[in-house]
Amino acid sequence: MDLIDQKLTTASLDPKYKAALRASVGIAKKTANCYYNKTDESELLCVAMILHPRHKLEYFKNNDWPKEWIEMAKKIV
Repeated sequence: MDLIDQKLTTASLDPKYKAALRASVGIAKKTANCYYNKTDESELLCVAMILHPRHKLEYFKNNDWPKEWIEMAKKIV
């Protein structure tokens, strides 16, 4: 999500695009961040990532989740 956020931020500030497009990209960024932040409230994301054969708990460790969050994710599953 960090890469998407960065690309949207860059595009929304780039003067080579018309103001209407920059404004639209800014709204898209705000909307994407709103829904992404909701994943913090969902235990389903933790379950899906831990059960995913490729990710398991490594996803959380590789993305620098706090140890307390990783332990909570283990308990959920």
